[in-house]
Amino acid sequence: MTNIASVNEKKTITTPENSQPEQKQPFYKATGKEMDVFRQAFINKLPLLLKGPTGTGKTRFVEFMAHEVERPLITISCHEETSSTDLIGRYIIKGAETIWIDGPLTRAIKEGAILYLDEIAEARPDVIVAIHSLTDHRKELHIDKLGITISAHPDFMLVASFNPGYQKGFKELKPSTRQRFVAIPFKYPNPQDEAEIVTIETGIDRPIAKKLVHIANKIRNLTELGLTETVSTRLLVDAAKLIGSGLPKRLSVRVAVIEPLTDDLEITEALSDLCDLMI
Repeated sequence: MTNIASVNEKKTITTPENSQPEQKQPFYKATGKEMDVFRQAFINKLPLLLKGPTGTGKTRFVEFMAHEVERPLITISCHEETSSTDLIGRYIIKGAETIWIDGPLTRAIKEGAILYLDEIAEARPDVIVAIHSLTDHRKELHIDKLGITISAHPDFMLVASFNPGYQKGFKELKPSTRQRFVAIPFKYPNPQDEAEIVTIETGIDRPIAKKLVHIANKIRNLTELGLTETVSTRLLVDAAKLIGSGLPKRLSVRVAVIEPLTDDLEITEALSDLCDLMI
């Protein structure tokens, strides 16, 4: 059993009535109608599924929209040990008594927060079972250990993400689960938008941002390399930060873009040679 402390949870407070200082709204560059879809899903109490490759802005989008609709955000980074107990809660021994501790899912339901299950397909199957009654008309959570059923707060929203192309045949969501969500596809931005994102995120000169984006698109089109993941916008931002802080451009691209993609020495060297010619 995974200790609840091991669940990767991040809680962002965005409600003005909370005593904690309000956080600055994160930057997000819309590439379609995803903001409109999110707002309408929130209004209509519909669960939302974000699907797309790693580093295409799914998490940043949720953070941005939580600020837009002024609701707290609780993020769970799912992994193979994430269980329903981790999300719902458990009994713990405190002093001479046994007390119940709500998990992040239960807290989100009670508080009217947005719960974001990042990479939901990585979690154990019982997590999917636990959220079923929250993805249909019931909007409730049954807690077996307490023998109670909790109705979701009117402002509660369930958002999940997954990468449908990762390890084809494994870690996929069942069609019956997908059909419980409104879904938004995410892909890499067009070159102009991606260069703008890199520039705004890092303050790097626009010409360098354009070169980084050009490198990314070149590698993304090299499908014959068989890379499990390709160059994400996140990697470009990392490379731009290194360049901006003084690291040589070619070295920055190698350590921030190429090395994270593969451990194959031949592919690494080939990509390094390619990138050196482009920057």
